This record gives sequence, C-alpha cells and structure tokens, in this order.
Amino acid sequence: MIYFDCAATALHRPPQVAQAVVRALGLFGGPGRAAHEASIEASLAVYEARVAVAALLGVPSARCVCFGHNATDALNAAIDGLLPVNSHVITTAASHNSVLRPLYRRVDRAEARLSVVPIGSDGALDLDAYEAAFRPDTALAVVTHASNVTGDVYDVAQMARIAHDHGALFVLDAAQTAGALSIDLQRDGLDAVAFTGHKGLMGPQGTGGLAVREGLAIPPARVGGTGMRSYSRTHPEALPEALEAGTVNAHGLAGLCAGVSYLQEQGVEALHARVMELARLFDQGVRRIDGVRVMGGGSPAGRCGIVALNIGNADAAEVADRLNVEFGICTRAGAHCAPLMHEALGTASQGVVRFSFSPFNSRHEVNEGVRALEVVAKSYTG
Repeated sequence: MIYFDCAATALHRPPQVAQAVVRALGLFGGPGRAAHEASIEASLAVYEARVAVAALLGVPSARCVCFGHNATDALNAAIDGLLPVNSHVITTAASHNSVLRPLYRRVDRAEARLSVVPIGSDGALDLDAYEAAFRPDTALAVVTHASNVTGDVYDVAQMARIAHDHGALFVLDAAQTAGALSIDLQRDGLDAVAFTGHKGLMGPQGTGGLAVREGLAIPPARVGGTGMRSYSRTHPEALPEALEAGTVNAHGLAGLCAGVSYLQEQGVEALHARVMELARLFDQGVRRIDGVRVMGGGSPAGRCGIVALNIGNADAAEVADRLNVEFGICTRAGAHCAPLMHEALGTASQGVVRFSFSPFNSRHEVNEGVRALEVVAKSYTG
C-alpha cells in the first residue's frame, strides 16, 4: 500500500507516538481529578502537551492552549464564542465545512451576516477583495491557512493585519498546516488558531484544540465538570478550563505530545522542504500525462504538500478507486467537505483526486504514483 492521503489523516507516524499512547493506557487516571499517582501522571502529560503545542505555535502561555476533539470542535468554540449576535463575519471560498457550517447556522438563526471572499479558478485569493469585504459591523474573520483541496496557502499574517485594522478578530483554521508550515500566533498577529492532532502534528485522532492569544476571553461552548470549583453553579471562565468541559483525552494527548516533540526535533521547515520536494516531483510527473489537469497552485504564498487533479472528464471517485484496487495507492476523491472551493475550480460535479504527501513518503512511492496515473489516464484518453 502507498499512502497519499495525509491531508485527511496521517498514517505513518514516528514510533514514539504509539509508544506514548500505549504507556499512557497503562498508567493514566483522570487528569486533574485526584492527587494520587495515576491522576498526577495524566495531569503532567496534558501539561507537557500544552507546553509543546504552545512552543510550536508561538503561543506565549501554555494555559492559552485549550484541548478538544479536533479542529472542527475548536472552530465551533471560537465562532460561537467570538461572533456577537447581530454582527458581520467574513470567510473565504477556500473554507472547509468545519468553518462554513457553524457560520451558516448563525446566519440561518438570523444571528449574523456573512460575506464569503471568492477564490479564483487558480486557487488564489484576491487580498483587495478580502479587505473590501470588511464593514463597520464586521466582528470576525475566520480563514483557512491552506486549501484542503488544492493545497494553496494564503498570507494569513497580512489577512490578520487587515482584520485588525478594521477592528475585527482573526481566527485561523490551521487543520492542514499545523505541524506542516511555520505558524507563530504572536508573529503573525493571530487571535486564535484551531488545530487538529491527527494530520501534520502526527498525533492520534480525537486530539486537537484552540490556541488563543493572551487576554482574549472566549465564553465556553460546553459546560460541565472541570475537576475544580465544583460548588459553583457556573463554569470556570479562565483558560484552559473554560473550553475543556469534561475529562480531556490524556491518552491521546500523550501521543500528540510525542508527535509535536518529533516535529520540534526534526524542524518544521526541514520536514516541509522534504514534503514539497515530493509534491514537486509528483506535480512535474503528472503534468506530462495526456488528459491530466492539476488544480490550483496560483496562490503567491505557495502550496503545502497537496496535488489535486482530474483526468479529462473521468469521475474522480472512479479514478481514485482504480488507483486503490489496481495499484494499492490510497488517495481521496470527491468534494473534500469544501463545496465553495469546488465551485471556484469548476469541479462541483466531477470532484477531484487529491494526492497528499508526508515526510514518511519516498521518491520511489511518488514515481510509482506517477506511473500508475499514466496507466489509468491512457484508458480514458486512448
């Protein structure tokens, strides 16, 4: 099996991730719930994960890293907590449904007004159009760092500056880029960053969260037990407890911490360079195949390790299935939970076949992917 579906979930991880989870399963009690050794072990692991993520994402305090299920969970918390009723919010057509659906829900409840900045057919975003979308009542901009369809990366530091110039907060969806690209909450002027553990951070599924700048209060989306102030009728307001109702996934966070530690040891920039070398090799190879159209790639900020393509008018799901059945190559086809991006690309009905790479892929695997696509393409183009 050759795995080119890393934009959905990492498959190949450093061995210390699994080792950390196995160790945790045999040792951890409830984090923050008691003073015995098993609980303390779990609490320390959660704290170490906070420190590691804070260092990776340029967050000044570990307390500003709030853990949840994934980036979707974090984005719901950020949108519900930071978007006032009867205000205006901005996103872009590159957004995933984890951004769009929480925003649509607020619009459908007549609680907010939404502007969607268009994306060009080449995957690029017009920053002038983005700035023109701001209005006096704009309270929030929620923007993806990189398209999960084409891999186009957007200049989020500049977008955050524009939002702040207009008095709005800026939330970054870093589901595709946390661990894959350099992100620094302070350097880039970000108010909050939603991240997931199971992609570039190389951790287990069911881990992720929201990193928040100091001083930004976010009302809790969920309330319940926190292991503290049990006699209070109200949920704690201070981070991270404000956004962590219930017992956190300490076993998974032990694995996440191991994944982040690996990234810090290897260097995010070095790993990204390795991934981009593979993506460029693949891109160059498939562009020489008759009938293949590579999507996007027009953003001035570059691209992360994704190459999305179609073969003529062939159904993307059929192409992906053939790659899997005939060659053992794992990709993802379809709409990728990003309907507006497909409308921009003109692929709403056809979908695209997405190849996404990790530092654990090899040049040999990439060459095998190109060769397999050549064979499949010939059957459609003659």
